[in-house]
Amino acid sequence: MLLVGSGSLAHAELTIDVTKGIQGGGIPIAIAPFAGGASENIAGIIASDLKRTGKFAPQSPDVRADYAVTGQASPGGSRGYVVRFQLAGAQGSQLLNLSFDVPPNQLRPVAHRISDLIYEKLTGEKGLSGTRIAFVTAGGGSWFLVIADADGQNPKVILRSTQPIMSPAWSPDGSRLAYVSFEGRRPQIVVQEVYTGARRTVSAAPGINGAPSWAPNGQRLAFTLSKDGNPEIYSLDLGSPNPVRLTNGSAIDTEPVWLPDGSVVFTSDRGGSPQLYRIGPGGGAAQRLTFEGSYNAKPTVSPDGRYIAMVHQRNSRFYIAVLDMKTRQFRVLTSGGLDESPSFAPNGRMIIYSDGQRLNAISVDGGVKQDFVLRGRARDPVWAPYSR
Repeated sequence: MLLVGSGSLAHAELTIDVTKGIQGGGIPIAIAPFAGGASENIAGIIASDLKRTGKFAPQSPDVRADYAVTGQASPGGSRGYVVRFQLAGAQGSQLLNLSFDVPPNQLRPVAHRISDLIYEKLTGEKGLSGTRIAFVTAGGGSWFLVIADADGQNPKVILRSTQPIMSPAWSPDGSRLAYVSFEGRRPQIVVQEVYTGARRTVSAAPGINGAPSWAPNGQRLAFTLSKDGNPEIYSLDLGSPNPVRLTNGSAIDTEPVWLPDGSVVFTSDRGGSPQLYRIGPGGGAAQRLTFEGSYNAKPTVSPDGRYIAMVHQRNSRFYIAVLDMKTRQFRVLTSGGLDESPSFAPNGRMIIYSDGQRLNAISVDGGVKQDFVLRGRARDPVWAPYSR
């Protein structure tokens, strides 16, 4: 049985703790309570968002800080609330002064928007507070595909199934998720519209149908099929019913992901152990990318193509590691255990992953770590792209 629809997930309540921040505790920023009596604690949301980045140390308004945030959220405007905020420097210089006309159910999203505006103004980087994540959780004999805000709040079930759900992947515009479903007790690759719930099975070939990944243009998928006997990488134009085979050989080729130039990175044991390789958009000769240790798998690519994160094994423990494609530097980021399923944030600065039980995120340089506190087991997290 399969149920499709949007709803809250009581047992998947999430909170995030920053367990490791930048040395020195971050930039002091004073955040005053917003006047106006809004139903959401906008100042508290902004403070939590900025603290979670590891780059800021929110303070009470009576503490001297490098920057100060003040604001109001008052009933009025054409939509229900007018939210105003100001960002000032230590000497009182005004850096931001903006207002938003929003309905009551958009007070939390507008708080995230303000957080991102402040973050970008002071760091020069795009923020993540207004983004989303998706993940799979299970309980009571069912599997759930869940979407939540980047702070772990507002979780919604978009799919419930009595059969396993695996390997969700966001489309580049954030409107669709591809995933593996075991409906009928056999794997198939499904594409689902996030907002309407409309679903389409794009591959149900005999054998393995696994690890879908979107091309940068959002018009093609790469995935693993074993319909011809051996697990190989295929590409499918979503306007066509016929996938094109990209790899050929006796090795196991799986877990494809696209680079911005259209080439594909994948996992293969063709060298004797699982390592990462790259092929061109149409296949061809494969270039080996990883040489550190005897196991590197489950690749994910940063939006700019600079970094490839992966699962790295050593001494029977699994870690999240990252390869800098420019410098070829290989860095292990996590303390290891059962770490799996890395996924880059849309600004390329953070990587979300599962430790087999719960979700975590770590910065590409290893300097900031976040723990998502979830009641229930969470797997296969993926960070959504920026909304368009």
